Amino acid sequence: MPAVPSFAVISGAQVLDALHGREKYVIDLIERAYGTHAAGATVNPPSYFLRFPDRPSSRIIALPASIGGDVRTDGIKWISSFPENVGNGLPRASAVLVLNDHDTGYPFACLESSVISATRTAASAALAAAALSRDRGRPKRVGFIGVGLIARYLHTYLSALGWTFEETGVFDLSAEHAAGFVSGVEPAARVHDSAESLIRNSDLVVFATVAGSPHVHDPAWFAHHPVVLHVSLRDLAPEIILDSVNIVDDVEHCLKADTSPHLAEQATGNRDFLDGTLDEVLTGAVTIPADRTVVFSPFGLGVLDLAVGKFVYDAVTESGGLNEIPDFFAELNRYERAR
Repeated sequence: MPAVPSFAVISGAQVLDALHGREKYVIDLIERAYGTHAAGATVNPPSYFLRFPDRPSSRIIALPASIGGDVRTDGIKWISSFPENVGNGLPRASAVLVLNDHDTGYPFACLESSVISATRTAASAALAAAALSRDRGRPKRVGFIGVGLIARYLHTYLSALGWTFEETGVFDLSAEHAAGFVSGVEPAARVHDSAESLIRNSDLVVFATVAGSPHVHDPAWFAHHPVVLHVSLRDLAPEIILDSVNIVDDVEHCLKADTSPHLAEQATGNRDFLDGTLDEVLTGAVTIPADRTVVFSPFGLGVLDLAVGKFVYDAVTESGGLNEIPDFFAELNRYERAR
C-alpha cells in the first residue's frame, strides 16, 4: 500500500521567502511549463467562475490542473477577486493553492497563493515581453495602465531580465494609486493624465487593470506599433485586437469569458486574427513582425500555478520549514474506526 502523504500548510511569508531573488529561475520554470503544456503533458480544464448576483463586480475562480514532466503534480487554485477590497485597504485578490500527490491523489499541501499567482503572471508576461521583442529590439519606454500588485510584480520581473528603460510611465484612474506606485516602486516614473498619453509614449504597454469591458477603442493610439502585455484581458476593444498581431497562452482558454479576443471572435465569427501561442513564439514556429502592434493576451493557466507552487513546496521542505499537520488524514482503515 502506498504511503499516505503528509499534509502541510505554507504561509504567504514562506512563499515570499522561497521566491525572493529567484526571478530568473521562475521565468525559466514558466517557459518549461509552457513547453510541457504544448507537448500535451498537462490537463488544464476550463476555469470555473463563481459569481454573485448581490456582488456583480466580484468573483471567485477555480483553476483545476495537472502537469507532468518534472513537476508531476495535480491541484487547484481557488482565487477571489473582490475589487471593493481596495477601497477598504485590502488587496483585491486572495487565493490558496492545493497540491495533490500524482500517485495517490491525496492533497499534500495548501499554500497561500496570491503571491504565487502574481509571480506566475509576472514571469509569464516578462517571458512574453522578451520573446515578442526578440526581432524588434528591446523597448526603451514602458507604460503601466493599472498599478496594483500585478504591476509591481511585473516591474520586478522585467527588471530581472536586466531591462532598464529610458522612461517609465504610469496611468491609473486613482491618483493615489499612481502616486503610491511612484513612491514605492519607481520614483522616476512619469504619471500620465490619460491612457492615450501613456500608450502613445510607450514601446511596451502593460495592462493590469480590473476592467470588465473594453475602455480603449482607438487603433490610432497604437500607430507606433508597441508590444502590449494585455494581462487584464478585457481592456482592448475588438477593433484594436483585429488591427494587431495576437499571441495567446492557450487558444481555448483565452477565447471565453468575454475577454477582448473573445469579443473579437464574436464580432468576426472566426479566429483568423489569432497568430499563435507564446510557446510557438518561443520555439520559433511563429515570427513576430516589427512593423505591427503585437498583443499578448494570457488567460493564465493553472498548470503555471502548479509549477511555481511545487517549486515553493520543495524549497520550503529543503529549508526545514515545512509546517506539517499531524493526523490530518485520520480515517485510513476501511474496517476500523480511527482512534
